[in-house]
Amino acid sequence: MLESQPVLGQKPATNPNKAPSAHRRRALNRKRPETMKINGNEIRPGNVIMHQDRLWVAVKVDHVKPGKGGAYAQVELKAIQGTTKLNERFRSAETVEKVTLEQRDFQYLYAQGDALVFMNTETYEQIELATDFVGERAAFLQDGMMVTVEMYEDTPLGVQLPAQVTLEVTDTEPVVKGQTAANSFKPAVLENGVKTMVPPFVGIGQKIIVDTTEVTYIRRAD
Repeated sequence: MLESQPVLGQKPATNPNKAPSAHRRRALNRKRPETMKINGNEIRPGNVIMHQDRLWVAVKVDHVKPGKGGAYAQVELKAIQGTTKLNERFRSAETVEKVTLEQRDFQYLYAQGDALVFMNTETYEQIELATDFVGERAAFLQDGMMVTVEMYEDTPLGVQLPAQVTLEVTDTEPVVKGQTAANSFKPAVLENGVKTMVPPFVGIGQKIIVDTTEVTYIRRAD
């Protein structure tokens, strides 16, 4: 009896019992990462978001409140895979998918050239991250500071610093005696070289508490 031949142009029938190829297995095992919904103005540096069906890390975030129209976040994004960068505007009412990452505790040790060295407090493993990877917030790192490194498939994607740090004011205008109004802020330089605005009653040598995300004055340190 002659075996049936496949019709020209027709795909041969697949065997349902046949094991999938290695390429197919990788595709089946590749799961979409878990995400949570956040508003556009809640994006923070270091966050990883799902945008245009790709994973992106927020490198820089500027919160803008225009005179007309709603507030929005101007976000510089870098692709997790590849070197593509985007500058996107997310409005406060816009919904964004923030990727849920594994969080591990690390201690900041020291800077070495263009790299920052951190140590895993559980395994004592040390890792080096480029200063550019941490971004502008690297200026707030202090010896021994505990940070949270966010990982995706064992790859560091972001570093979360403490929300507040205490720093000394190294340069600002002289204190005006009797002036206590906090609505007339003046420029100041902190011990790490970062510039911010402080109330008129804050002088050189005083320590203040600063928000590391917004780089804003919170209050004088006790």
